Amino acid sequence: MAGRSGEKLIVDNRRARHDYHLLECVEAGLVLTGTEVKSLRDGRASLQQAYADVRDGEAWLVGAHISIYEQENIQNHEPDRDRKLLLHRKELDSLAGKVRERGLTLVPTKLYFRDGRAKVELALARGKELRDKRRDVAARDARREIERELKSLRR
Repeated sequence: MAGRSGEKLIVDNRRARHDYHLLECVEAGLVLTGTEVKSLRDGRASLQQAYADVRDGEAWLVGAHISIYEQENIQNHEPDRDRKLLLHRKELDSLAGKVRERGLTLVPTKLYFRDGRAKVELALARGKELRDKRRDVAARDARREIERELKSLRR
C-alpha cells in the first residue's frame, strides 16, 4: 500500500501493531484547516495516543497531535483538537456496529497524503494482553536468530 503512486507517508503508528491485534483496515479522509495541512506537509504529526470515536453518527479522530505551523501566527490551529473523519455512511455504520458489539477499538495506523489529500488508515483492533506482546517479541527474536544462522551458513 505504501508503494502506490501519489501516496506520501506522513507518520506511521508502529505502536498500534505492538499494542493491538489489527483485524480490518479502512481509509478515511480528514477535515483539516490550512495550517494543519502545512504542518503535515512538514511531517510534524503524532498518532501515539490517538484513536477514532463514533459520536452522533459521525467519526472523529481523537488524540492525534499535529504541531503548530511555525510560520503562521494569528490563524493557527489547536494541536490536539478532535478532527472529523470522512467515511461513507455504510462504512461508518459497519464500523460503529463492530465497535459497539464486539468491544473493538478504532486505531489509526498511518497518516498520509494520497493525490494531495490527507488520509488516515483506521484499523479495527483488539487489545493485546502482556503475554501476547511477549510472545510476539520472542517470535521476532527467534526469526532474527534463524536468519542470522542461515546467513552465516551461506558464507
